[in-house]
Amino acid sequence: MKKIAEVLEFEVSGESPGMRLDQYLSHSYREFSRTYIKRLIEEGFVFVNSREVRKPSYRVKKGDRVVLHIPEPEPVTIEPENIPLQILYQDEEIAVIVKPCGLVVHPSPGHTSGTLVNALLYHLGNLSSEGGLERAGIVHRLDKETSGLMVVAKTDRAHRELTNQFARRQTLKLYRALVSGMVERDHFKIDAPIGRHPVDRKKFTVHGVAGRYARTEALVLERFEKIGVSLLKLRIYTGRTHQIRVHLSSIGHPVLGDGTYGFKKRTYPREIIDLMGECNMLVAYRLGFRHPAKEQWLEFEIDDPEPFSTVLAKIRELNSSLR
Repeated sequence: MKKIAEVLEFEVSGESPGMRLDQYLSHSYREFSRTYIKRLIEEGFVFVNSREVRKPSYRVKKGDRVVLHIPEPEPVTIEPENIPLQILYQDEEIAVIVKPCGLVVHPSPGHTSGTLVNALLYHLGNLSSEGGLERAGIVHRLDKETSGLMVVAKTDRAHRELTNQFARRQTLKLYRALVSGMVERDHFKIDAPIGRHPVDRKKFTVHGVAGRYARTEALVLERFEKIGVSLLKLRIYTGRTHQIRVHLSSIGHPVLGDGTYGFKKRTYPREIIDLMGECNMLVAYRLGFRHPAKEQWLEFEIDDPEPFSTVLAKIRELNSSLR
């Protein structure tokens, strides 16, 4: 009998009825592949309304309470893989890379290959061991659906120093986002604590009692009134999981593509939806920190990557052509 590492609960909302159980769980919990979710269902780790369900084809209904038991991971070997990776800077201590949309940061059950760590092991070789083999070199994260800048630690000393900088809020993290609706204020801050969602344990929400302090600053760069989209520049002063996505959703302006936190595909032209694919329109475009050994301040900035740049261009084109 496998030991259970975590228990996650989900409640089927009005948008999900009729989905296969394996499809629903892989969409709700994107850390795992659909193949792995299917295996868990077949092995008896999934319950619907307190009843064990071993059929991945089961169709969920509105109000169903789905419980996923995650077993302790089996020992895995993390192999280097020649996955294309843009490296902006590297020395003996660190590397700065651009993570593309669609790339999971580190291996997990169901994702033991094809991750950023696999790519880093191939391209960089030596990585810090502070986080263990499965998180080799990883100091901070970006969601799978988000692209942008990350700093990677090649030594344990660099890992500890960079971790301290992130914890003490001594780094600079700037983002660009395309969001739903017309954001009224040109410049504002969102000070709202973030905690786990009371029902869906893999989501987060603004939580006044159990949440942890979180601050996001936003500046409107452009408004596309005919399309119903705003382009924002964002700075985060804290590093809560899904912080920008949760904060923007809480004020009624979810990030384009982010169905987890309220984005509705049906309200936008098909040309835009097709270009986005499975990506959120959120980019970590500028990153600043103090070098862990040399101590000088380093700052990096990238142009909008794909598909963000193409989506933004299409929004501008459609907005100018409509009357």
